[in-house]
This record gives sequence, structure tokens and C-alpha cells, in this order.
Amino acid sequence: MPSGLTAAEVARRLVEYGPNDPAQHRGRSAARLLAAQFTNRLVLLLVFAAILSLFLGERIEAAVILAIIGVNALLGFAQEYRAERALVALRGLVTHTARVRRDGVTQQIPAAELVPGDRVLLEIGDRVPADLELEHCDELTLDESTISGESLPVEKPTGAAFMGTIVAGGCGEGVVTATGRATVMGRTAAVLEHEPPETDFQKNIRAFSALLFRITLLMTGFVFIANALFGRGLAPSLVFALALAVGITPEALPVVVTIALSTGALRMARAKVIVKRLIAVEDLGNADVICCDKTGTLTAGEPSLYDFVDTAGRTDPVVLRLGLLGCDGGAQGKSLDRALWRSTAAQSLVPQLAAYEVLDRNELDFTRRRMSVAIRGPEGLRLVVKGATEAILAASILPEEKRAQLSERAMAAERDGYRVVAVAEKSIASTPVTPADEVGLEPRGFLLFLDPPKPDVRDTLAEFGRLGVRLKVMSGDGAVITRRICRDVGLTVPEDRVVVGTELDGLSGEAMQELIRRYDVFARVSPDQKRRLVEALRATGHVVGFLGDGVNDAAALRVADVGIAVDSGADVAKEAADIVLLEKSLGVLADGIVAGRRTFGNIIKYILNTISANFGNMSTVALSSLFLRFIPLLPGQILLNNLLSDGPLLTISTDNVDDELLRRPRRWRLDLISRFMVVFGLLSAGFDFLLIGGLLWVFHAEAPLFRTAWFVESALSEILVTFAIRTRLPLYRSRPGRWLISASVVAAAVTLLLPLSAAGQRYFAFVALPGSVMALVGAIVVLYCLGAEAAKGSFFRRLEA
Repeated sequence: MPSGLTAAEVARRLVEYGPNDPAQHRGRSAARLLAAQFTNRLVLLLVFAAILSLFLGERIEAAVILAIIGVNALLGFAQEYRAERALVALRGLVTHTARVRRDGVTQQIPAAELVPGDRVLLEIGDRVPADLELEHCDELTLDESTISGESLPVEKPTGAAFMGTIVAGGCGEGVVTATGRATVMGRTAAVLEHEPPETDFQKNIRAFSALLFRITLLMTGFVFIANALFGRGLAPSLVFALALAVGITPEALPVVVTIALSTGALRMARAKVIVKRLIAVEDLGNADVICCDKTGTLTAGEPSLYDFVDTAGRTDPVVLRLGLLGCDGGAQGKSLDRALWRSTAAQSLVPQLAAYEVLDRNELDFTRRRMSVAIRGPEGLRLVVKGATEAILAASILPEEKRAQLSERAMAAERDGYRVVAVAEKSIASTPVTPADEVGLEPRGFLLFLDPPKPDVRDTLAEFGRLGVRLKVMSGDGAVITRRICRDVGLTVPEDRVVVGTELDGLSGEAMQELIRRYDVFARVSPDQKRRLVEALRATGHVVGFLGDGVNDAAALRVADVGIAVDSGADVAKEAADIVLLEKSLGVLADGIVAGRRTFGNIIKYILNTISANFGNMSTVALSSLFLRFIPLLPGQILLNNLLSDGPLLTISTDNVDDELLRRPRRWRLDLISRFMVVFGLLSAGFDFLLIGGLLWVFHAEAPLFRTAWFVESALSEILVTFAIRTRLPLYRSRPGRWLISASVVAAAVTLLLPLSAAGQRYFAFVALPGSVMALVGAIVVLYCLGAEAAKGSFFRRLEA
């Protein structure tokens, strides 16, 4: 028995490799996390707008904006704090002590003091303290659910054991191969400690915020300088320009986005999709690639009996009967035994089994790789043996040529993706029996098991195709079985090529991108290779969702646009993910994608409506201020207009979304947004100037009447044009949501009543509008809405041609 490392060698290696602590990061403070929420341009722009509102005496407007900023910051804080919890969950998988053999003595030491080369002893209930290479095992089984997400313990005759897995049965001894950051768990921790890359949603919000920032600065500067040069006075010009800056800022954007995402999250919850990070709702809707494993996603996740054949390859009920007699625990036993008992064919044999009595049993072990039972039945006293093909054939009475034929038949079945169990028997004279009696066997045939495709997976993959989402399989299984399952479920394998993990080693970023662009099925891939594949996909411009449930998936979950875990998976995977599925089903995921697209569609409606209306209204205000004798709208009127027109849009998250917007993933397009802003903003400004002309040259309106008429026209047009802008279809073919209709009616009524009210006249300097002026305002509002309805069709056709 090896004596293990010496104390001197341990000390040297501890200095060389460092402590065995995979999660050395101790987290960021809550204050630092909270402060980080106030660094993006949109938030800074809103803070600026709140300060300006206070400066202009609009305390309610300022309070609303500050409340929006606060809610947004708290949501962001909660989302980032999630990453810290993932590391806490990871540390919970690290054992605190370990039993090792050093200097020929077995001793208990802190797990942090383990070094590569240490000999670790494992017993049932132990948590593996480092990555090991197992050398001596006695019926050792490991619960690897923390690493792989697989719910069943894994038999370990030898091979690798990973930090954080648990000894479910037996005992063993292994040599430490990696500690700390070099372990699988350590590499996962290193990825989790880094700031996650920006998702597609975050990138686009940042770019949109930058666009707004530039527009606001340019327009504010232009208005201030122009009005000052025209002799309006520095102070009035500054106040007017600042009010304009607040007016053009879509201060309701964060709350509209939050409400829309929350509504989407509730829809997804009803579809058994739990959203942990709100922005993931939109990222999931925009995803055009979903990466997933094969087991439990495309397949049922548990083996099923496929066939029972004799040595000539013919289906034979005798083979199944012998297999059932050799089951340990019946339907409650190990996975293959459960598969036997649950098969339809087994149920028809149950009456026959009553004629047999099990007298003795030899359990399976990893040395023999077979088990046996002594039974008494109509054929007399028999020994039934089940196990690995080579173990059964080695103990058989067959000539070498026949053994080779059966071995090749079993290997052919394994190459075709089946798990093969050989069955044999012989006559015995008496009981009890021992493993030494497992000789002179007569092979009867093979039990063939397969993890079958889920019944609904074909329909789900067809739905993915209709949604424009491409599925990429990244499996730890071999290429043959992965290809077989993909074909069985109807998933196309481009060029019939399955890329294996060894082909990815040493590839450059460009080469990896070419592979992931061209092929869809990857086998024998490591956790780090999954991460690199996801990064390569994102680098090629795709919005990527990754579905995983083990610690080994945590890195890929973190770098994807949207990480998707399963409720039954490892805690670390769930903490690293953005979305948790209550059941591991692509069908559930497809429902979530549709809900995400509804959310995206409604957010874009708000953005297109408010940015075009604000740009048009403020452009008109800015330009008209250059030739009018008075400021066209008072600062308070500008802010009130902004508040009234934004009110109905707070309900946009509940609006109906046209089916055509759900058929394929759609991306944020700043070119579309900026062009829409200019085209429809100028359209709005054109009708505004039509009103100005009528007010000045027909009605010879003075400042109070002019401002009131313009305020009413501006607010009503923005409220009503929403119904044209909210759909690309003709208005009559798309039904708006009832909340949007109700809120719009209320906002329009308030707009019409304000000039007639004492409060409107006292606090906002409105006057009652004569009937003729009101008729002009109504006509222009109707013409503008009809113009927007006519313009949108050609606009979208040209842009998407």
C-alpha cells in the first residue's frame, strides 16, 4: 500500500500550487454593487432630467423620474447580487476536511491543505475534496448530480472523481490530480467571479441610451444658443432649453421596460419558466440559437428496454424472463432493472415469474462486472447471470470463434447507441452459490436499452423551426449515440458530421466560429469547450440561449445571452442561470420564447412611439421658437405634455402583439429606430407647422391661445397615433389591448378638460379653446393619424426590402 507524500513534499507543493480553495473570491460589497447601477448613460440622462425638473419647479415630475431611477437601480442590484449567491452556492460544495495517507499514516486534515499527489480515502457520505484519479475502489458509486445534473449515482471502478461529488455507496482511494482553481469546480468559480459579458439586450439599451444622449445634447445646445442669439435673454433661453431636454427624454422608458419584462415573466411563469433576471425575458425572445445537451432534453433521461434478443439476434421472451429474474429490487431497483420491469413486454411475463423462486444472490461488483441469482423453477435449479458482455463471454463454455461472433454483435449494438447487458445461465446442483460458481455459462442473449426520445420532441423541434430558432446539441456522450438520437428526433445533422471535443483543442477563435457556424451537433465536449462554443456563437452575431443543469454547465450558462437551468439541476447551475425551467422540456422553452417576443414587441412599440413623437414635438418647439415672438410652450406645459402622452404607454406591456412579429427572432435595430424617429418625427412636425400656420394667420392667436391649442394638439396626436404605430398591419387588422384603449381614453379626456378647468388655467396658463380652434386641432390630429397610417407601410417595406 503506497505510503503517500512526505510532510516536506506536502509543504513544497502547497507553496507551488496554493490552497485547495476553488472559490477564492470573497464577493463585492452591497454598496459597490448598488453604486454600479448608476453608471450607464440612460440613468445619468434621467438623473439630469430629474435635476432639471427640480430646477424648473416641477417637483412631481422630478419625484416620478427619481422613483423610476430607484426602482431600476434596485432591480439591477438584485440581478447582480445573484452572481454572488452563485459563488456562495459553489463554496457550499467544498468539503472542509479530508482523510489522506501521508508518511504511511492515515490522517484527517483540512481540505484546503490538500496538494496534487495526495492519496485521499473515500467512504460513503464523503464529499470528494479535490479532483482525483481513482485507483482502488470497492463498489464505489458517486452522486455526480452537482457536476453533471444527472440524478442517478454513477458506478466508479476507476477513473476520475471530481470535487464536490458525493460518495453514494462503497469506498475508494484516489490520487489528487488538481486542487483549487485547477479543479473543474475551480475553473467554474473563476468564470463566475468575472463580470458576465453584456447580453444582447444590455448592448442595445446602452447603444440606444448613447443615441438619446447625443440627440438631447445637440437639440438642447441648439435651442439655447439660437434663442440667446435672437435676444430672448440668457436665463429664459436656458430654462426653455432645459425644459426641452426633459421633454425629449423618454423618462418612462425604464419603468415601461420593467413593466413589460415583468408581464413577460408572469406569462412565462404560467408556462413553467421562472425568470430570475428580468432582462432575460427579452434575450430569450430574441434568441436565434439554443444550445442544449442530449440527455433529458431530446431524450427521456432514463433508459428504456428496446429489445431482448437471443444469440442469433431474434427477439426471445426467454431472455427477458431471465433478465427479470435477475433484477435486484424489481421495479424499485437500479435504472436498468426499473427499465426492464416498466416495459410493456415484462408485464405480460409477470404471471410466469410466479413459478420461479429466487434462492440466493451474488451482487454486482466492478471486478467481476456481473451478478447472479440461483433460482428454482420448472427447469430445475439454475444459476442466472447478467452483466457486461465481455464478463459473461469470458465465463462461458462457448468456443473462441462463437465468443468473437457474439462480442462483435454486442459491440455493433453499442456502436448503434444501445446499452447492452448479456444474459446467461447454467444448471447447478445446490445452493448457496458464490461468484466462483459463475463459470461454464451458456449465453442466452442480450438485453438492449436505449434512452428514448421524448414523445413530443419532434413536434417541439418543428415549432423551433417555425420560430426561426436553430438548435445546437453539445453532448458529453459519444458521436455515434449522439448522431443516432438526433436522427431519431428528426434533427438534421449538417453534412452528417458530428464534431467531437478533441477536434476543438487548440483551435483559434476564428476556426471555432467557423465550426459552430457550420455544424450543429457536438459530442464528447468538455465544460470549457461548451463555454468556448457559446462565446464563438455570440462572436458571430447570434443571440444564444444555453440549457444546462450541472456545475460543469455553469461557465457556459454565465457567458450565454440567456442561461437556462432546470429546477432539478445543481444549485450552482440554477444560481448562474437567468431562467429556471420547472421541467426539462424544449416545449416549455418554446413557450417562453414566444412570451419573450411579445415583450420585445411591446418595448419596441413604446420606443418607436415616444422617440418619434418627442423628436417631432420638440423639433417643432425648437424651430418655431426662432420666429415666434414668444416661447411656444412654457416649461411646465412641455413637462405636462410629456407626462400625459407617456401615461397610456405605461400599459403597452399588456398590448396584443401581431402574430407576424412572433414568427422569427427580431433584434434591436438602431438604424430602424433612428430613421423612424426622423421620418415620423418630421411627419409630426409637418402637421404641427400646419397648426401653427392656422393659429397665426387665420386666428391671429396670442400666446395663451396658441400654447393651449398646440398643447392639446400635441398631446392628442401622440396619444392617438400610438394605435397606428403599434402595428405594422393596417390599423383595422390589429386589435389593441383593452388597457391601452382605456388609458388612452382617460389621457385624451384629461387633455381636453384641462384647458376648461380652473387648475389648468391657474397652474399651467391654459385658456378655453373656441369651437373653431378646436375644430382645427381635431382635423389636424385626424390628418396626422391617417398620414402615419399611410406612411408606416412604405417605411417598413423599404427598410426590410
